[in-house]
Amino acid sequence: MPHFNPLVEKLSPPPVPSVLAWAKSYDGSRGPLIDLSQAVPGYPAHPDMLAWLGETAASTAYTGYGAIEGEAVLREAYAAHVAGLYGAAVTADNIHITSGCNQAFICTAMAIAGAGDTILMTNPYYFNQETTLSMLGINVELVPCDAGAGFLPEVDAISAALRPGIRALALVSPNNPTGAVYPPELLARIHEACRAKGVWLILDETYRDFLPDASVAPHGLLSSEGWQESFIGLYSFSKSFCIPGHRLGAITAGPAVIEQVTKIMDNLQICAPRSAQAAVAKAIPALADWRQANRAEIAARADALRDVMSRLPKWKLQAVGAYFAYVRHPFPDIDSQFIAEKLAKLAASSAYRAIISAKAKRTTCASPLPMRTPRRSASSKSGWQISHRRASKKSAESARRYPRRAMRMPINTIAPPIACIRPTGSASSIQARIAATTGCKSRVSDEKAGGRYASA
Repeated sequence: MPHFNPLVEKLSPPPVPSVLAWAKSYDGSRGPLIDLSQAVPGYPAHPDMLAWLGETAASTAYTGYGAIEGEAVLREAYAAHVAGLYGAAVTADNIHITSGCNQAFICTAMAIAGAGDTILMTNPYYFNQETTLSMLGINVELVPCDAGAGFLPEVDAISAALRPGIRALALVSPNNPTGAVYPPELLARIHEACRAKGVWLILDETYRDFLPDASVAPHGLLSSEGWQESFIGLYSFSKSFCIPGHRLGAITAGPAVIEQVTKIMDNLQICAPRSAQAAVAKAIPALADWRQANRAEIAARADALRDVMSRLPKWKLQAVGAYFAYVRHPFPDIDSQFIAEKLAKLAASSAYRAIISAKAKRTTCASPLPMRTPRRSASSKSGWQISHRRASKKSAESARRYPRRAMRMPINTIAPPIACIRPTGSASSIQARIAATTGCKSRVSDEKAGGRYASA
């Protein structure tokens, strides 16, 4: 067989079929399965959003190639939104539209780093970003985040890691997978540390629309002097407008960065989907109240999860924010993949009994896996499968970077983001259903510091 690119070949295939197989094994004895398999809204797009998408899709005005940087109407609408949210002087020249936030990240990475360069990330981290860098031949170094500190990074640790050769620090806030929300003051200090070392700060804010207070800017970086030479912001329209299938994201950066990204986009895709861009441009100002109501709904679901977890003294909620929560599970001698599969297939009390029974037979992790975190869709690239592939190869590099106890494993079919609780009804009704299947709403995983964690 002809040669494959080894940087791509070593990546694991999408693990969705394996996770869906877990769900198919569930017999329904504990009630309907709550599908939390992807970090997408558990409610539909607004009827006006759907109508605008239909109108623009049927228009010949959007069937040809468009501006590489994005439709002017969307760039202007989004720039106005960002300027208002952050109280900053942001214009359309600072905006580049991409096909989803994952594409925004890969374009950004390619614009500022090349094969052999290094980008710094926090650990746990958003899985898809690490695999993106790996297939580009860009090295990844990790700064650990302590569960005891709510998974917030320490500025001193980041500063120490910003050695020569580091091109950027990539952060996600609100965080995927931990749910940690980085305070504005912390982000400002991190930005200053990066700027002092001549390192870009990349901040993925896919979930910022689900922060509890819409009146408070998530940070002040866009108002800092010289931000265009040190900061790059990423965003996704998928979550807030409930249109992940239409693939729209955005980069906010200085014109020099936008120029480099335009070269990359011309080769990757030429332009993001045009009809969706036109529809979203209308929705940004028109659906502000609707989006605010969704923010409150997600907050209520988070409160429901907090209440349920408070009744489980052996399960510890370490962090929660926007779509995600991070939970410590109570089985120190059993690997999380086993627990995840049992919870998915059996649910609640029967799964608990099966785990306890297994615990008597297993005193060590049967499948030690490197730490990996789920993608924005917590299910579509499960950390455990990729970890399993690499562990099975006994890669010396994996062994060095990811100790035996450092595990992260989503229970994708039943576990991920709060926002993905699909059953209709109030937060209280959802809360009751979660309680009825306790343990089946968390992605179970082990953490580096000897703990066992799950992300919900």
